[in-house]
Amino acid sequence: QVSLVACPALRFFLPQSGIWVYRAYQPHMDRYVAVKVLRADLVEDDEFLVRFQREARAIAALRHANIVQVHDFDLQDDVYYMVMELLEGDTLKARLNDYRARGEQMPQGEMVRVLLDVLEGLSYAHNEGMIHRDIKPANILLTKRGQAVVTDFGIAQIIGGTRYTVSGALMGTLSYMAPEQGLHGQTDPRSDIYSLGIVLFEMLTGQVPFDADTPLAILMKHVNDPLPLPHSFDKDIPEPFERVVLKALAKAPEDRFQDTTEMLNGLTDAAKQAEVQLPDTLTGLPKIESVPTSGTVGVFSGTSRKNIIDNGFAHEDTDITFNSPSNLSPLANLINKLPKSIPSLFKVPEPLSEEDVHRENVSKGVLYSVAALVIVNMCAVWASGLTNWQLFIRFWPVELALVGTMLAALMATLPSPWMLIPAGIVIGNAFLLSYFTLTGWWHHWVFLWPAEPLILFTSIVGTIWLGRRGLRGRWLSRRLGFFLVAVTVGLIILVSVASLWLTLISNIVS
Repeated sequence: QVSLVACPALRFFLPQSGIWVYRAYQPHMDRYVAVKVLRADLVEDDEFLVRFQREARAIAALRHANIVQVHDFDLQDDVYYMVMELLEGDTLKARLNDYRARGEQMPQGEMVRVLLDVLEGLSYAHNEGMIHRDIKPANILLTKRGQAVVTDFGIAQIIGGTRYTVSGALMGTLSYMAPEQGLHGQTDPRSDIYSLGIVLFEMLTGQVPFDADTPLAILMKHVNDPLPLPHSFDKDIPEPFERVVLKALAKAPEDRFQDTTEMLNGLTDAAKQAEVQLPDTLTGLPKIESVPTSGTVGVFSGTSRKNIIDNGFAHEDTDITFNSPSNLSPLANLINKLPKSIPSLFKVPEPLSEEDVHRENVSKGVLYSVAALVIVNMCAVWASGLTNWQLFIRFWPVELALVGTMLAALMATLPSPWMLIPAGIVIGNAFLLSYFTLTGWWHHWVFLWPAEPLILFTSIVGTIWLGRRGLRGRWLSRRLGFFLVAVTVGLIILVSVASLWLTLISNIVS
């Protein structure tokens, strides 16, 4: 087992892999390492332990300059983690985004050099019986040493085999997935070659060949749609490179390059025919400052955990659940999450990722809501006893408001737009009934009854509108859930104070 001592460390979340990555110091080897900690909710599968040990052992046996080295893997306190070499640099995805932002294109010599390095690493791994299953720009690291290195080998298989790869595709990787892998979960070296062909297509044209609004539509395009020719995007793309792309992205595996050596030779010949000079190493890589998603944190593991006085601090920093870093309920986080103005509350950030809409601590949200329900009712019973039980004549709509608070909290923590239907109906009726009970003007129902179908219509249409917006809809659902919690809590306070005041005034007058 690797022992990691407390040190300045950076923590990152990779939403597409479902893992936290820490930069930490390994004292007995006097080196910095990357520690990948798998999310707790991904390891509940009964077969996970066997799969983790088998795949991690095979990954750790890989020794190649173009594959990130795995130093160790283990289980501690129900936490599964892998210790890997720490390489300074950036991903190919970030590099391509940087070129796109500047309206430029990666030099073709560097494109070929990146792919040749990746093919060297894949060739070694395939000969060792390992398939990557998730080749994409985000899993290709461009190091300061001028090399392209493949990362996350076997992570897809460890987390859940073929099932994970498909579910991972729902978060974006289906754009790089071979048809047979997406349809049937079948993988071999040729499926990795297909994925690398998509990477080459993106490097040449600036975009992936198949894109759509839904994962199923993307998959069916991979299966059925003809491949758009790269020169239709850019007429300056050399024809030899286009031939490599067309062969690598053949629909049928038997029509592709049959192994990485064949693709490597084809790519090298294409570069010679196009008279593209290949650099020995990648050059001109700018220094990249990585920014952690949750600030600077400390990593504590092994025997060093016993020396920690503030155990809560250590637990919070090494939390591998899919909750917010503070691990607080939505109600406790409400004050911190609400911005100064309502417009900024619902301004969707760009870019938006799965990390921004991850499931928070649902159980704690429900627990706090139930606790509020019990506490408010106990206070109401106590106040009713002091007022000869007249309080409930006006107070009872608070019961609906309390249930609405729980539904809104669930909407925020899941986050799910479909919770808007019950939450909207319950909260809307809580407002209506609170108005009637506090004022006593029940005859106003004659002109207020259209509010009922309006509440129902708004809740249903709003849910459908949010549901069709994918990540943006879920992000907005979280903000709307927090907003509804705040509004409903305000209603509860208002009705409680007004009911108590009106009851006391009524007793004094009588």
